Amino acid sequence: MATTEHPPPSRLRTWMLEGLSDMGKSGGHTGPHAQPEAAHKGQRWWRVMCLTGVDYFSTLGYQPGIAALAAGLLSPIATIVLVIVTLAGALPVYRRVAEESPHGEGSIAMLERLLSFWQGKLFVLTLLGFAATDFLITITLSAADASTHLVENPHLTDFLQGKQMLITLILVALLGAVFLKGFLEAIGVAVALVGIYLALNVVVVIVGLYHVATAGHVITDWTSALTTEHGNVFVMIGVALIVFPKLALGLSGFETGVAVMPHVQGDPGDTEERPTGRIRDTKKLLTTAALIMSCFLIATSFITTLLIPENEFKSGGNANGRALAYLSHEYLGNAFGTVYDVSTICILWFAGASAMAGLLNLMPRYLPRYGMAPHWARAVRPMVIVFTLIAFLVTWIFDASVDAQGGAYATGVLVLISSAAVAVTIAARKAGQQKWAVAFGIISAVFLYTTVVNVIERPDGVKIGACFIVGIILVSLLSRLARAFELRVTSVTLDDMAERFIRDMASRKMRFIANEPDRRDKAEYRDKIEQIRADNDMPEQEDFVFVEVTVTDPSEFEASLTVRGEVLHNRYRVLTLESASIPNALAALLLHVRDETAGIPHIYFEWTEGNPFANFLRFFLFGQGEVAPVTREVLREAEPDRSRRPRVHTG
Repeated sequence: MATTEHPPPSRLRTWMLEGLSDMGKSGGHTGPHAQPEAAHKGQRWWRVMCLTGVDYFSTLGYQPGIAALAAGLLSPIATIVLVIVTLAGALPVYRRVAEESPHGEGSIAMLERLLSFWQGKLFVLTLLGFAATDFLITITLSAADASTHLVENPHLTDFLQGKQMLITLILVALLGAVFLKGFLEAIGVAVALVGIYLALNVVVVIVGLYHVATAGHVITDWTSALTTEHGNVFVMIGVALIVFPKLALGLSGFETGVAVMPHVQGDPGDTEERPTGRIRDTKKLLTTAALIMSCFLIATSFITTLLIPENEFKSGGNANGRALAYLSHEYLGNAFGTVYDVSTICILWFAGASAMAGLLNLMPRYLPRYGMAPHWARAVRPMVIVFTLIAFLVTWIFDASVDAQGGAYATGVLVLISSAAVAVTIAARKAGQQKWAVAFGIISAVFLYTTVVNVIERPDGVKIGACFIVGIILVSLLSRLARAFELRVTSVTLDDMAERFIRDMASRKMRFIANEPDRRDKAEYRDKIEQIRADNDMPEQEDFVFVEVTVTDPSEFEASLTVRGEVLHNRYRVLTLESASIPNALAALLLHVRDETAGIPHIYFEWTEGNPFANFLRFFLFGQGEVAPVTREVLREAEPDRSRRPRVHTG
């Protein structure tokens, strides 16, 4: 609120805190919610599908190998279960998420609306921890798999053998460098990468199916081995259902699908409150992506299981983390295989870009608003550096291994999908749609079961997720503590009566009394004035205006302030405010009055009884406590010039 002269920032600081850099140009809107230039006018849904597709479709680079390791000969059957869960579970859930949260906030925003106060903030921070796990592991796992394709290429294997960690770190660093420079034309690049990659996969699938069909013994050998190992079809289906949670990586991409909704063009008649066309086209995006991926998942799991020896999938094998690349080299030659490797490396690397964009969109949407991140967290470049350094650490911890990171990735994906399923279940129930509520409830149960099984089978995933959660909560609370005395009122609006009070006082010394509203009867105000006059030895002719603040949600950080004036008992002028914090609201009001009248207002308090530390905790958690010294400290930080600072009196 206060305007204070500061020395001009350095060029480096200006560059680092430029907002969203290129991502915010030409739109007149910078900050965490700015969109790329093309997004201001929107893009056709199938083009935006490619932006989320670099995350979703790129899992073909490692999903068939992970499925073969998890399910063995049952990989195709387990993959069919995965496809059923995708089409009958995840897809309906996220189509509903797109309808309920059409501005890119995703399922986290839906759940945020259900809870308030600190429990809501802590719940959102927990989900953000799993979201960070999902997106950051997407970056590191994709880079690790890209380096695997590079190292295992027959033309480069001798030269690059043993350098996978270094290559992975270089790819992560290049990703960070791209975002430090700017991130223009993301959708156009994504369309090209996805188009080429899917076309190459079509060739590999057709050739693979041809070899399966022409070598008849392959199918008979597979079915015979299945019968020998599992006995009958019902046992096979049962085992496939049990191992299905290990294939959960194939569900990734849906959260990104709703995160990119603001890029979808929609209809000319769309409004911000109800973007009907955008919602419809996003549903097309999600459905088309799910159908394409489902076809590829079934086909690729079938040909890789039947054509690749089992030992090649294991760590150290030529198909580990690159099953389709193995087939492309084996059946189409090293030239085509190299082209396939390059395409895979590019889309996996760009999947990291999609995940980084998701992080940069998600974290600044919540943490600064909660006061749980410093101001620079609203700018892209500092956050890019933070996320890149964390990605370096994760890559080092997991030794750039695709298999080792699979559990953490699956955990993040499953928790987000489960939370989305629960959110849409609650939304359907509140809307009175009982049949949908029951259906979504069943889907929620399936995903919750899958999540629990995945956590039991691969506890490393929830451990790394817990590390992210603890880190985010700890940093958030420390940031909130560091910013406790910050003036966090975005604007002050006075109604007509309040404006009249301020105008009447402007011609003389402006005196306010901070009053905690109790009975609000005549005696309360009379006694309060007498107490203030006695404590401060003031003459009776001095008049006052009372200021009363009602605390709303103390966990909120920034908010606007509306001041209403009223005359009580035909005598006492009272300004009423609603805010998350009493001291911040009072400080903002005083600064606003000073700026409007060019005078220095005075405010009078009585000391709060009790332990000072306990009172500070009350202020930190509940917006109350020792109001007088905190109001003075907020004013001191907001206005360094002592001569222009409103006066605080305590008796």
